[in-house]
Amino acid sequence: MKNMIMILLMFGTLVGQQKITLTVDQAVQTGLENSKALKVSQLKVVAAEAKTSETNALGLPSVKLNAAYTKLSAVDPFKLNFPAYGTVQADNKTVLFSTVAAQLGDNITNNYTLRATVQQPIFTGNKISGAGDIAEYSYEATKQDFSKDKSDLVYNIKSAYWGVYRAKEFRKVVDENVEQIKAHASDAENMMKQGLLTNNDLLKVQVQLSDALVRQIDAKNNVLLSTIALNNTLGLPLSTEIDILSPLQPGAISSQEINGLVKKAVENRPEILGMNARLKASESNLSVARSGWYPQIYLVGNYNYLRPNQRIFPTKDEFKGTWDVSLSLTYDLWNWNTSGSQSTQAEAQLSQAEQGLSQLQDGITLEVTQSYLALNQAKERSGVAKQGVEQAEENYRVTNERYKKGLNVNSDLLDSEVALLTAKLNYTQSLVDYELAAARLSKSVGE
Repeated sequence: MKNMIMILLMFGTLVGQQKITLTVDQAVQTGLENSKALKVSQLKVVAAEAKTSETNALGLPSVKLNAAYTKLSAVDPFKLNFPAYGTVQADNKTVLFSTVAAQLGDNITNNYTLRATVQQPIFTGNKISGAGDIAEYSYEATKQDFSKDKSDLVYNIKSAYWGVYRAKEFRKVVDENVEQIKAHASDAENMMKQGLLTNNDLLKVQVQLSDALVRQIDAKNNVLLSTIALNNTLGLPLSTEIDILSPLQPGAISSQEINGLVKKAVENRPEILGMNARLKASESNLSVARSGWYPQIYLVGNYNYLRPNQRIFPTKDEFKGTWDVSLSLTYDLWNWNTSGSQSTQAEAQLSQAEQGLSQLQDGITLEVTQSYLALNQAKERSGVAKQGVEQAEENYRVTNERYKKGLNVNSDLLDSEVALLTAKLNYTQSLVDYELAAARLSKSVGE
């Protein structure tokens, strides 16, 4: 861990640090703009929208153009012999003979085909319309997935932002504690020289100073690591130095009733909205599966521009145009109950979606309740912790004055220094916990 930190420090020194100041809202905006994961989620929405357009086009007329050239081998022409009667005098006898042969059509070896086909579905048993509905609901679900990813990212940014704030405040408190103990150690040395303090008492102060210096090193490293985590979340260079501008405001959020928050979450959470869309998609999928029980009817029209055109007799080596219109019906008389199996699968998937929605609603109700209770707890803790800081500061002031006058022993001052450090750290932690609980509650209700 220490080696990694040293490498990062050297890297930051070499490339130069960029220093920026951010409020929590600015941090959220920066993270949303730079997030690669969010861009991937957004591209999924684009793809789902394109899939919707593709599926809806299945119910519209389709026009296809087909062109072909075929080279045929030469064959003997087809001929018909017609009998003709004539007489020839030979030895006073009349002889009957055939004299006429007719060839039907040309011997054409080059065939050209140009065909335009228009096809319009007439009735598909809701197969096409159901597929369109599935695509529409899937598109809506994908949009809600994007909203969920965005909400998760906002919470992660806020968590990382206040993590930096906490680390920097911890470092300030630890630095103050180090200075207090240094001053205490200096006084202890002077008092020992005057014979008012034993060497063992001085060692106790020095040991506590060593512990404080270790905490100071850890606090500095935590600032660096938390800043790196925030930079990574925001998509900024890891060496960027960030100044936290937003202040903590304990109790700034107005309290609301838990039932109202749960209702709001059920109405607004993207997971619920997405699951509702998937439930409707499952219903449409059941309709598509049942379409196998119905016939498929299409209207098809063709225009053929052929050389030669076989419909024109006799065939000639020239382009001729003809057209045809047909009504096509296809019906599966027996497919080994494939349609029934598909319907059973679709019914099971619909039941799964219904149970999943119910389970999700229960989970969100629990999450909102926990977040609500955590916010209230953090609010109460911040008030108690603030009072604890005031008491610890007064205790340290009184103990320090009495110590300098020789009315308190060395251990009393050491205890008051530790108590003051603990109280300040607890207060800072309670403020950060409140902000995180507020952000978690906001995410839980879908804001």
